[in-house]
Amino acid sequence: MKLAVEGVGKDFVLRRGHYVQAVVDISFNVTENEICVLLGPSGCGKSTILRMVAGLEEPSKGTIALDGKGIVGPGRDRGMVFQSYTSFPWLTVRRNVEYGMRLHGVPTAERRRRADHFIDLVHLSAFKDAYPKQLSGGMKQRVAIARTLANDPAILLMDEPFGALDAETRWSMQELLLGIMESSRTTVLMVTHDIEEAIFLADRIVFLSRHPGRVRENIRVAFKGGRRIKDKESLIKTPGYIELEARIMRMMREESRDAVASRPS
Repeated sequence: MKLAVEGVGKDFVLRRGHYVQAVVDISFNVTENEICVLLGPSGCGKSTILRMVAGLEEPSKGTIALDGKGIVGPGRDRGMVFQSYTSFPWLTVRRNVEYGMRLHGVPTAERRRRADHFIDLVHLSAFKDAYPKQLSGGMKQRVAIARTLANDPAILLMDEPFGALDAETRWSMQELLLGIMESSRTTVLMVTHDIEEAIFLADRIVFLSRHPGRVRENIRVAFKGGRRIKDKESLIKTPGYIELEARIMRMMREESRDAVASRPS
């Protein structure tokens, strides 16, 4: 077990002593080298859970542990990739990737070697001396992934990293991510709202109910047979894909109907 989330709840305090529950009694595990995707309707607390794993929010209840150690704040053992582009515009691709290592005192030669390795892994070697303004959106996200992996995190946290990209770029980035994960053997916890993306990338899907979020189902993507299918065409043709997509879509619709039915008239 790499990551253990046990009985976690999160309350946000409002004015005048009122509070709102974001998530309730969340429990799931992520194993070594697994891609686990948090999926569910809008507002179910997916990003809140990810931020608690990152140490950016503190649980109101329960515990979160990485490699058996409780998470009590941000740490180098967790790398975060956001939906928005986070490269420093005044630094080249290589210097952006080196940035975190430089802060942590990694020697120059080692820093350069690791930066070049991960820049090559995300297929940006020809652009290592370019600046972010000279890159497309997909290329900027590749820089963010390379920079995060270069810091050697125990787990990679991704918050809808491809949500701002056009459909064609998103597909190619998803396929690239699978290749990177196979090469780097990195454990991933990812948030998405896209059912097809979740099924394509995930070894496991934790499906959350409507607000306040609870774990409705913990789904092992069994039709892949323990392998990662690296292109969308092959995935869609694999027996079991259509059934899982329909099942998750049905759960999404049920959660949406329940949300509408519970609103005061």
